[in-house]
Amino acid sequence: MAHGPRERMVYSAAQLLRTRGVTGTGIRDVIEHAGAPRGSFQHYFPGGKDQLVGEALLWAADFAAERVASYARTAADPSPAGLFAHMVEQWKAEFSVRGYERGCPVMATVADLAGGESAVNEQVRAALGRWERAVAAELARLGVPGERAGAVATLMIGALEGAIMFARVRRNVGPLDAVVAELSPLLDSYQT
Repeated sequence: MAHGPRERMVYSAAQLLRTRGVTGTGIRDVIEHAGAPRGSFQHYFPGGKDQLVGEALLWAADFAAERVASYARTAADPSPAGLFAHMVEQWKAEFSVRGYERGCPVMATVADLAGGESAVNEQVRAALGRWERAVAAELARLGVPGERAGAVATLMIGALEGAIMFARVRRNVGPLDAVVAELSPLLDSYQT
């Protein structure tokens, strides 16, 4: 990611959403976290906080999609279960290094806004769609039939997000280990 003020604000918004959610993340906090000039926000984000949050969600989705794509480049013997373990490993590492304060910015936004009529809900749907399509595409490359790959991607992302929530609440990675152990045989059974 480039390091101009605009890009830094998008990245900072994504990081602050992870810990504070949308309602707890203020524009001043983002500007300060990004080290951006105070007057630059309106210039870069004429749509205000909704535009910034939307762009932060799409950035997060692209980050997750790239993480999914990196699996095939690094796995010795790629499989659907291995892909899921790869997705989970990022969170285990995060929690081991940084503790349990930070979660997924998309899910934090969903918790704050999805029940209402926020303008950001369209970006939430787009972000989840990007991530889901990336997982489905990788599953298809791994031999999961195309008609099943989308549903299996939904299962994987849903299980991961639920396990992240449990891990944060319990303050241990046990739930992440549990979903990998329980879903791995099922995920590999989808391969043709």
